[in-house]
Amino acid sequence: MVEPFIRHHQYNFIKNQAEIVQKATVSVADPKVLEAVRYSAESKVLNAFPHATEIQVQLLKKIASLKEAEDFKQYVHSLLPYVIPFPQVTEKQLKKLFPKNKKLKVPDLLTIDYHAITYLGWMDVATNKLFIVYPAREDVVGIEGKYKIANRKNTCSLCNGHGEVALFSAISKTRMAHVSPDYYKAIGNYICTDSAQCNKRITDVTALERFIHDITGRAID
Repeated sequence: MVEPFIRHHQYNFIKNQAEIVQKATVSVADPKVLEAVRYSAESKVLNAFPHATEIQVQLLKKIASLKEAEDFKQYVHSLLPYVIPFPQVTEKQLKKLFPKNKKLKVPDLLTIDYHAITYLGWMDVATNKLFIVYPAREDVVGIEGKYKIANRKNTCSLCNGHGEVALFSAISKTRMAHVSPDYYKAIGNYICTDSAQCNKRITDVTALERFIHDITGRAID
């Protein structure tokens, strides 16, 4: 039995590549061009899993042989059992992550599909704060900051999607050597106001992990 080995953002990436191949099968007439699209998708997917076992490679490589719309649907669905779920967290754990927020309002954890999120994010309108929780080694790490809804749509720094965003500003806990104890640095990024939609689009966690590291100073992996 193959253990789960696909992280959620990688699953999104595979779906995106499958969609590219599917569109090419109905829009590209030149067999050589279509073959190139298939090869490109296969290569990109395999490159995302440099340490994949032979069995895992065979599962992923099927993307290059798909032809009918139903084939693509079944392929994407067949990978769901191999998706690593987000670590289930409790309200007590979340409150421990954010101890300064005595009246922290957490999302309804019973309604969350832990197989469908790369990060757990929510807004607290009462305190005008945005919270993000993300797996870090054997634990989870949390960051919080003030947010300001943008007046117009923009690109999210986490998923690169274009839509409703908020400027999320947090204070970095890391300090350079020989600086005043009163020194602080604010770090800001535009982030989707709807974390569910953001999680559906995110295919790369580089920006997210860098953002968390810059704020907390903690190593993520």
